[in-house]
Amino acid sequence: MNNKYANRTLIIDDTLLILTMAILAGCGIIYEYLLSHYAGRVLGVMESTIYTMIGLMIVSMGLGAFAARKVRCAFNGFVCLELIIALLGTSAILFIAALIAVTQTLPHIISDMFALPPDMLPQGGIFNQLSFLAMKSPYLFGVVIGFFIGMEIPLIARIREQIHGQHLANNLGTIYGADYIGAGLGAAIWVLFLLSIDISKAAALTASLNLITGTFFIVRYWHKLQWRKTFVGFHLLLAGIIVLMFNYGNQWLNQMNSLLYLDKVVHSQKTRYQQLTFTERNMGLNSVHTLSGSAQKSVINFYLNGRLQFSSIDEHIYHDYLVAPVLAGSARQDNILIIGGGDGLALRDVLKYSPKHVTLIDLDAELIDIFQSPQQHLNASLAQKISRLNNKSLQDKRATILRSDAFIKINELLNSGQVFDAIIVDLPDPSHPDLNKLYSVNFYARLKQLLAGDGLIAVQSTSPYHAKDSFISIGKTLSAGGFVHVQQYHDNVPSFGEWGWTIASKMGASPLARLNNLTELPVKHTWLNLEMLKAAFIFPNGFYQHQDSVDINILGSHTLYQLHQQAWQDQQGID
Repeated sequence: MNNKYANRTLIIDDTLLILTMAILAGCGIIYEYLLSHYAGRVLGVMESTIYTMIGLMIVSMGLGAFAARKVRCAFNGFVCLELIIALLGTSAILFIAALIAVTQTLPHIISDMFALPPDMLPQGGIFNQLSFLAMKSPYLFGVVIGFFIGMEIPLIARIREQIHGQHLANNLGTIYGADYIGAGLGAAIWVLFLLSIDISKAAALTASLNLITGTFFIVRYWHKLQWRKTFVGFHLLLAGIIVLMFNYGNQWLNQMNSLLYLDKVVHSQKTRYQQLTFTERNMGLNSVHTLSGSAQKSVINFYLNGRLQFSSIDEHIYHDYLVAPVLAGSARQDNILIIGGGDGLALRDVLKYSPKHVTLIDLDAELIDIFQSPQQHLNASLAQKISRLNNKSLQDKRATILRSDAFIKINELLNSGQVFDAIIVDLPDPSHPDLNKLYSVNFYARLKQLLAGDGLIAVQSTSPYHAKDSFISIGKTLSAGGFVHVQQYHDNVPSFGEWGWTIASKMGASPLARLNNLTELPVKHTWLNLEMLKAAFIFPNGFYQHQDSVDINILGSHTLYQLHQQAWQDQQGID
């Protein structure tokens, strides 16, 4: 009976240890994703940052595996290890945000303290070095967490052998099998669940699993531990910290992130695909008076993953240039396709041309929901301003909103025989491989099939000043997609600087020739008139001199993505 009981206990312990290893492997992969994605948001170079972070963590995990040999007692060491990982896992992102916020605001604090003029803001020397170190701090935390995660497998292996009282021939194979399966499950949990919730909540939930694992070891192997009461006390303390991080971490994180923006963050939300941030800046008293007195005029800025998408103070300039040429130059404006533009601002301007039907395709359903029904997702003041800004265009009965990947959805439109009088492509810059495919020859060739023979297509084409090669590549890629006449134009949008667009026809007269035949724009726009529009097609001397050396963007080549990333790095001084 004693042998049967001992064998049953041994089997239970062994099963629990293998299950523990699988859970911890899942936690480890989630920590990699958490730090990688947050670092990508902070540093801006999303794809290379993710790969760098994962590579660094894997290397540091190997170092941790070597270091685990120095741990004398595997049981005590493992409980300590889970405490450390849980603490770092739940708080690392908040610490990173705090470091970046402090280094970003320190020059302004010193400037205010000594009443320095704006052009003497202390940003060089030590301030620049501190800012650089803070921006690289995600990698430091990734290395530290990876180091401790790497110690888990060797300690679990030693614990299994101590429980069995012998060397196990297949010990590492069993543990690595559990590790691989657990990592796969962790990746699935990240994609299906954690990716859609606040990053601080995801970190707290993951850290709670490390804490639960440590608690299990305290209960199960109480007799093998030396600092029992100390471990219990630290677990209770850390449990309280995790609860606080789960409930208030996102609020604290938003306060830290607010310091990275010039204006006050009034709403921040993580969707399945990106981080949305709204900021607001008061611009003094407006001339409009209400019953309660003078109303303050404010500027709303909208960011995706830390990059400005529009500012209410000048978005009309951008959207005038995006919409007016393509609709004014097309033979008809009855049936229009918009790809991207989930904020409804391009749609707002398209509706001024009295179309019979507009189809809008955008991948991020949560983003569309915010701009379509802001009163359900934003505070009352911000919701009112957003509704006024896009004129509730996404609620218009003439608009069909498709929450889908445009790369796939246009195949359905082709199969259904759809033809559009004009197409507007209003996508974010190609700063991610998933966006790169929407700027490819393959994509443009299929859009050509959707376009009426006498219609035009317009594509937002990033900055011809800061990302000249990217801008030229978009034009050349449209030509490679089969469009006969491809022309580009540009103007200054104060919030972005010099910005550019590409317009093309599949047959007939060129876009500029069509505009030259007009005496005025068919619809009065807020900013743009016909004379300004024609002038926008003129570029500086030698602008296209080296265009032959710029490659087109073939699907899978990542050419445009790489050009854009290099331009962004050069602009920001990132090596």
